[in-house]
Amino acid sequence: MSLVVPVHPDDGDADWLLGRLPPRVSEVILVGPSEHGDADVPHAGLLAAAGDYIVVMGADGSMSPREIPHYLHYLESGYDFVKGSRFIAGGDFTDYPLLRRLGHHALLRVARRLYGQHLTDLWYGFCAFRRGFVDLLDLRPNGYELGAELVAHALHYGLRVAEVPSLEQPRRHGPAHPHTVRDGARILGTLLDERPHNVLPRLAPGALQQ
Repeated sequence: MSLVVPVHPDDGDADWLLGRLPPRVSEVILVGPSEHGDADVPHAGLLAAAGDYIVVMGADGSMSPREIPHYLHYLESGYDFVKGSRFIAGGDFTDYPLLRRLGHHALLRVARRLYGQHLTDLWYGFCAFRRGFVDLLDLRPNGYELGAELVAHALHYGLRVAEVPSLEQPRRHGPAHPHTVRDGARILGTLLDERPHNVLPRLAPGALQQ
């Protein structure tokens, strides 16, 4: 499997992560920041990955590479796309400001209306998927919120999506949530851009009063 890790200047030394990788990781691709800012992950890292499975996680210390086997288990059980969730049994978080919680709750409602799916975590960028999924993506230039784009495409194409519990740990480097409003706006835009063509019946008055 291939591990794609965006590394930004404020992430510090990534050696701590490389020293904790499970044996099944056969390839690590470290991707530097783009000119658009520290929330962007160049898609070139995904295109360069050669493994049958691709895992994407951050290098700031908030995600543990020791959780990777759990993600692979679900892929090997038949799921196409596996994403971490801090809000299901077994998951947790250490720092989640009120503004971010409110924004996340609103985005979940939008996602459920547009896609008819009941996900619990949209903002967490720890995910894994089959290599063939990359071929389905209409990969865009750097500057888009990759995590949300991956989730939106997975829902758009009807992939089998599983959420697994993940523990968000304190960041080792950098500010915790420097761009809450910008991140939320990007994710909203991605969800709207990738909405399925059959979304109108779900948006009819009263359709979601359940």
